[in-house]
Amino acid sequence: MKLVATIGLASVMALAAAATPAQARDNCGRGFHRNHWGHCVPNRGRGPQVTFVVGRYYPGQGYWYNNRWYHHRYRHHNRWRYR
Repeated sequence: MKLVATIGLASVMALAAAATPAQARDNCGRGFHRNHWGHCVPNRGRGPQVTFVVGRYYPGQGYWYNNRWYHHRYRHHNRWRYR
């Protein structure tokens, strides 16, 4: 009787292990994936995408123009110049 119970328990454990979904991708572990070179790197979400409007003043930072923050702007030949 012990043999039947042991075989039944082993089969239930094997079935439970096979039925669980895999949480890892490419054998790197949970929260990691492989890059182009085959290294395991952490998954990083894109996070909130912040879009800055060119020429608008943002308090505490200044004016956003050409991927830079400028503290001052002035008119020069009917165009804005930033410095």
